[in-house]
Amino acid sequence: QVQLVESGGGLVQAGGSLRLSCATSGGTFSGYSMGWFRQAPGKEREFVVTINWNSGRTNYADSMKGRFTISRDIAKNLVYLQMNSLKPEDTAVYYCAAGFSGWSTKTRANEYHYWGQGTQVTVSS
Repeated sequence: QVQLVESGGGLVQAGGSLRLSCATSGGTFSGYSMGWFRQAPGKEREFVVTINWNSGRTNYADSMKGRFTISRDIAKNLVYLQMNSLKPEDTAVYYCAAGFSGWSTKTRANEYHYWGQGTQVTVSS
């Protein structure tokens, strides 16, 4: 079955960087949006960024533009989230997700069918 496994989270100081990885298996993701979402304690799950597996088209939440970069390695079945200039408010559990979207991208959590277990990112001030 389809599995998404995140890694790369951890504790970092404000201003630092982390790169999250999402390892995909169990299916073909042609035509899928591969997204990153995050959820902080007491808050709703928030869209971060997504990339279309086929086209590489990306869609960022406005607040993430310029600091976060999504990419994918089709040969390795990996999706990455490079996070720079991290702030304490970026502290959250970060989730990788996959949802069919054809050649477009999806930004709403309910449009994604498969989810990873999440990886914790903590940014200290």
